[in-house]
Amino acid sequence: MGRWIRFLFAILLGVGLGLAYGWFLNPATGVETSLDALRVDYKTDFVLMVAETYQDEGDMSLAARRLALLGEMSPEASVTQAIEFAQKAGYTEPDISRIQALLSAIQTQPPAQGNSTQ
Repeated sequence: MGRWIRFLFAILLGVGLGLAYGWFLNPATGVETSLDALRVDYKTDFVLMVAETYQDEGDMSLAARRLALLGEMSPEASVTQAIEFAQKAGYTEPDISRIQALLSAIQTQPPAQGNSTQ
């Protein structure tokens, strides 16, 4: 019975030391990243999700704000890049059509008047 107690004590000691090391001595640090750091395939998926929500909601200003999260490119350029990648990557025709409908909606919107910040 003494061997089992020593064995369990060694396991508990190892777990305890590992947790103490991970929590106190060398804790993980969070890295703040933005959507513009994504690869083009993930950006295309994001644009597709925006296109799907735009199709349901019909709110172009909200869709444009969501697309602006992708970085310094204009929403129109982001959607155009997404269409090009989607065609090369073999996205389904309904998905490409949704993205193209979003591009058409962006292109038919009148330019924003003034500079509003929220």
